[in-house]
Amino acid sequence: MTMRLRFAPSPTGYLHIGGARTALFNWLLARKNKGVFLLRIEDTDTKRSKPEFEAQILRDMAWLGLDWDEGPGAGGDHGPYRQTERQGRYAVYIAQMLESGKAYRCTCTKERLTAVREAAQASGAKPKYDGHCRGLGLGSDCGEHVIRFAAPLSGETVVADLVKGDVTFNNEELDDLIIQRSNGTPTYNFVVVVDDHEMAVTHVIRGDDHLNNTPKQQMLYEALGLPVPKFAHLPIILGKDGGKMSKRHGDTSVGAYREKGFLPEALLNYLTRLGWACGDMEHFSADEAVAAFGLGGVAKAGAKWDMDKLSWLNQQWIMAMDTKVLAERSLPYFEAAGVATDARLEAVVGTVQARAKTMVELVEAAAFYFTADEALAWDDKATKKFLKYSTGAVLRDLGDVLEANEAWTEESLELSVKAFCEARELGLGKVAQPIRVSMTGQKKGPGLYEMLVAAGKTLAIRRIRAGADRCPQSPS
Repeated sequence: MTMRLRFAPSPTGYLHIGGARTALFNWLLARKNKGVFLLRIEDTDTKRSKPEFEAQILRDMAWLGLDWDEGPGAGGDHGPYRQTERQGRYAVYIAQMLESGKAYRCTCTKERLTAVREAAQASGAKPKYDGHCRGLGLGSDCGEHVIRFAAPLSGETVVADLVKGDVTFNNEELDDLIIQRSNGTPTYNFVVVVDDHEMAVTHVIRGDDHLNNTPKQQMLYEALGLPVPKFAHLPIILGKDGGKMSKRHGDTSVGAYREKGFLPEALLNYLTRLGWACGDMEHFSADEAVAAFGLGGVAKAGAKWDMDKLSWLNQQWIMAMDTKVLAERSLPYFEAAGVATDARLEAVVGTVQARAKTMVELVEAAAFYFTADEALAWDDKATKKFLKYSTGAVLRDLGDVLEANEAWTEESLELSVKAFCEARELGLGKVAQPIRVSMTGQKKGPGLYEMLVAAGKTLAIRRIRAGADRCPQSPS
């Protein structure tokens, strides 16, 4: 049997980091076993579901490289893949449940349900429905009603979880859950069973927060006489304080990390290792993750989100990337920052590639190359420290020396600068730092000679002379 897995997000918000990891683990297992990975949009919450959220989810998944074999945009033989387009299918199964006596109509009012819940709480019992309408045999003419599942009243339901092992639930504590609301719309726990069955899903891998839904869904499978898929529940993602990851711990959406300049390869790499281990592997590609992945490596305890580790990993990916490719991929970030680039971009990116943790940092470090001289941001402390009265003449003379350098290579520039320093009996630092401040306006910057080459001769000499003009004209 072909392994079929799914990711089923609700378009009520952006793609959460936890959802992305769930999608990733499903994708990895499908690819590892040459199975099918399908995407289903659970948009029955019509008030909160929005097309722009769905578009963002699809865009973020595509950006991460999580391609789906069936679903929106891909087609497939098990569609439609949006729940709002599947309403007619659910009615068939609801009718089957009523006919078999596995479901019943309930006319209990909100007031009565509240009273039942409060009475149960007062007596220390679990606040659940008391089965008042269960044996009444109400027909379709009973007025406004919901439809409830007639859950087993005794015994146990054992979920054979592929991560946690067997998890046992006491049926007496489970409720006669509503499977169809009074407005005729089916509820989540029911539609997900129908959808997974009709889409031939063999494995349901999802977050820990769904575990309490699983015995209810397993009961529904059994009540409908349908094969039960295999379940696996992933540990939740935690913040550094051990609490469930939320906005107080930092960004929680995939889109936010893309905007901040994290590479999809790095984020995918990090998410793969978040709650899953394979020896000491840390840095690996998607193909390597597919080859190594298995549910046996999934941890049972929650995994802590570590921004420092993600940033380090992102830097490793930036450093390892071909500079030409990195330059091409940096363009949207330069554009977002309002920085117009030119033919020097690849050379420029090469000078900051080893220092940037994110694409945004890369742009910030490289922006001075493309900034108009009059718009360059000058750091007052750096200017006062390195552009002194005595430095003015040094920079002017050095500008003349460099203007005579026709080769304009790192090697020739290094020879020119060092010869100049020896002739003036100056330490290299007395010259290198004033050059760097003149070029960037800041104390820090790329390596001296690679920076001069990447900037180009015309800009470099102009900036050096502009730095000389910024030096005090008289001793203080």
